[in-house]
Amino acid sequence: MARQIYGLAVALAVAMAILSVAASVVLDLPLRDPEGFLGPSWIRLPAILAVGFLLDVLPRGFYRARGFRGVVRHVLDVVSERWTFHRISMVVAGVTSFYLTYVSYRNLKSFLPWIREHTYDDALAEFDRLLTFGYDPAGLLHSVLGTGVSAHVLSFFYVGYLVFVPITLAAWLVWSRNVAAGLWYCTALCVNWALGVASYYIIPSWGPVFVEPAQFRDLPHTGVTELQTALWDSQYNVITDPNLTESVRSIAGFASLHVSVVFAAALITHLTVRNATIRWSLWAYFGLTVLATIYFGWHYIADDIAGVGIGCFSVWVSAVATGHHLHGNRRGSIFGAAEAGEPPEATIPVKRPAGAR
Repeated sequence: MARQIYGLAVALAVAMAILSVAASVVLDLPLRDPEGFLGPSWIRLPAILAVGFLLDVLPRGFYRARGFRGVVRHVLDVVSERWTFHRISMVVAGVTSFYLTYVSYRNLKSFLPWIREHTYDDALAEFDRLLTFGYDPAGLLHSVLGTGVSAHVLSFFYVGYLVFVPITLAAWLVWSRNVAAGLWYCTALCVNWALGVASYYIIPSWGPVFVEPAQFRDLPHTGVTELQTALWDSQYNVITDPNLTESVRSIAGFASLHVSVVFAAALITHLTVRNATIRWSLWAYFGLTVLATIYFGWHYIADDIAGVGIGCFSVWVSAVATGHHLHGNRRGSIFGAAEAGEPPEATIPVKRPAGAR
């Protein structure tokens, strides 16, 4: 049963890794470990998990000790109670699957121009204008929201996505009383990466800001501006000579993985977390993310619609794979940390015999 619960995540990781290696060999292009401003993902993820682990065991140890006397013993007790070999193995399997799937996703995304040259930006832009009665969606948002403070606010939330994924992954896997809930989210992320890169190849596009940058020149300089410039520079370097840069190409429009991932996070949170503030904060963040993708020209409306579809499907299929139910189970809230003396919840869903109460 333990192997079954992370089976889909592992299968996706293996399949994506094989596909990315095969593409690298056939295209004679290098595989890269994508770097963020927090460092390479193989350093970033373990570091975030380590911090999450300390935040998980130290407060519990101090709470039990009611101070500093005997705190080491109580911390060790917490570690032995919560961090069994079974839990550790499941967390490691989840994180490793996420890492392999994500790195493969980034590399396959980078290989796109060598496989699909034609893009569908014109068709997607026409669909946008059809939905907005002939107007440009980004221009409408600029008129309604303005191009001052709103640009900085939306930029803050959009750029925050860069830390949103690793931090929420660590929170679900490390702080969860029921690690199966963490594997549900981890598997959903893996499904998002797999379906996301497939959508890039099915309908290749760049996005409004990279096709018609003049529409966005009146926006103030924000973190999004710097990110778009960095992505454009990386795109140029990779296409010019992929062997002379450590960067990966990261520009792709359809579908929006920002939208799909945040939607999946908000939906799983809504189904599993008791705290209403956390639940509705995630939905608010989702709404701001959707606005930001259109406002800054990252995506067309169709990209966001497809992103919601991918996010919804990823939640459903990962729920089936990890033994969860979409009607929700907030009684086992993943962030409801147990205190001393409270029995821990099962680490995997247990199927009861027929007729059992």
